[in-house]
Amino acid sequence: MDSGISDAVYQDQILPHVSRTFALTIPQLPAALRAAVTNAYLLCRIADTIEDEPALSPPETLAFMQRFMAAVDGRGDPDALARALEQRLSDRTLRTERELVSNMQRVIRVTAGLSDGQRAAIHRCVELMCYGMPRFQSTASLRGLPRLIDLDDYCYYVAGVVGDMLTDLFCEYLPVIARQRAGLCSLSVSFAQGLQMTNILKDVWEDRSRGACWLPQEIFTRYGVDLAQLSSTPYDPRFGSGLHDLVAIAHGHLKNALEYTLLIPAQEVGIRRFCLWAVGLAVLTLQRINQNPEFTAGVQVKISRRAVGLTRILTDLTGRNDWMLRRLFAFAARGLPLTPVGETRRPEMVDVAVDEPERALRRSYGSSAT
Repeated sequence: MDSGISDAVYQDQILPHVSRTFALTIPQLPAALRAAVTNAYLLCRIADTIEDEPALSPPETLAFMQRFMAAVDGRGDPDALARALEQRLSDRTLRTERELVSNMQRVIRVTAGLSDGQRAAIHRCVELMCYGMPRFQSTASLRGLPRLIDLDDYCYYVAGVVGDMLTDLFCEYLPVIARQRAGLCSLSVSFAQGLQMTNILKDVWEDRSRGACWLPQEIFTRYGVDLAQLSSTPYDPRFGSGLHDLVAIAHGHLKNALEYTLLIPAQEVGIRRFCLWAVGLAVLTLQRINQNPEFTAGVQVKISRRAVGLTRILTDLTGRNDWMLRRLFAFAARGLPLTPVGETRRPEMVDVAVDEPERALRRSYGSSAT
């Protein structure tokens, strides 16, 4: 990246290199929201890079997470943190993620220039994510998560917090949206969980190759499947039955995501488009998973560029019409199993994480974090 460009331009230039999906959807947002949402995504990506680095021990990860939260809050030196972290990153970290880490200060300077409301929403999101991710990553294994409620909690910390943050940003942006805050807040976590569950199902075999599984054993116990012993080949129809149940739940969350989007005023076409493209692509991915439960790699259920283009065109044409959008969603989701989902819970420890993030982080690692 050209060191002579502004921090805001740097954000825009690095985004496509770390997320093709968000590089597609974020530019649809109004200009007043674009910089804040880009900034929030990049901060979350840095936190994710720290958490995913296999060369770091749990106490080291904890220390870097604490320093990162302090830097975002203006209480630490992001340059010193970036230099220290760069020295510990292994070959498992992508080159573009290294680039982002090395330019951490540029991203944090953009954060500091945002409005008070935007900064507060982003800080809360980053703190909760930095608190929640280690709780699950430190115990990740091929056994999966014990219960469906554990999957809900995992999805909250890696995605639901982003749904809450986006709601805060949308409401801060426009008073007419703020009048819908209660309804948006009741659906925001479910919206994010629908997207996250779709990714978990798509990436199940890639995650297992890294020694992690985010599927709930509770669901598969119904069909006599032990996730610890699961293999992609030969295909086990009992696994397919559990997958079917999770597709139904994810579909329920995505229906809530549509209702969330329809609470955004129709004239705010940019925000609606940002939401609708994500929902549409997730529904089509669920269709691919449901139609091909024997897949052994995420690329086998990845939707085509043509489908992406068609989703963009159709949602753009119908984006102001709630009736048409509901019909379009129903058509895209035809044949998918459905489990209706109510308001998604937020973990009880959320308030603790906000009030005392460092102590909460330390507890998440137990006695090993000294």
